[in-house]
Amino acid sequence: MSSTWTFLSNHAHVLLCVAAEPAMRLREIADRVGITERAVQKIIVELEEGGALTRCREGRRNHYVVHPDCALRHPVEEHRTVGKLLGLVLTAAQLKVIRNRSRSLARTAVVK
Repeated sequence: MSSTWTFLSNHAHVLLCVAAEPAMRLREIADRVGITERAVQKIIVELEEGGALTRCREGRRNHYVVHPDCALRHPVEEHRTVGKLLGLVLTAAQLKVIRNRSRSLARTAVVK
């Protein structure tokens, strides 16, 4: 009997999706991760409440800014950051773009 477990949680999969494609729609994330849109919506809210990302409204669409300096939550990996997790899957160039987006959002928030 074959199981379908994976090493990463649905939260990590959703985070990886929005990190790689910040304008990805909930439906697209749900299809890619293999969960419902409602589950994606709940995960996005939890990631936002946990400080791992910020949702930005642009017109009729949401865009997401991932915060790579946010610490991971479980005691086993709390000494690591979201950026380190993303670095396992994304390229260095993608990580640089994510860091720049996060810094830009932080500067904008300070100005407001």
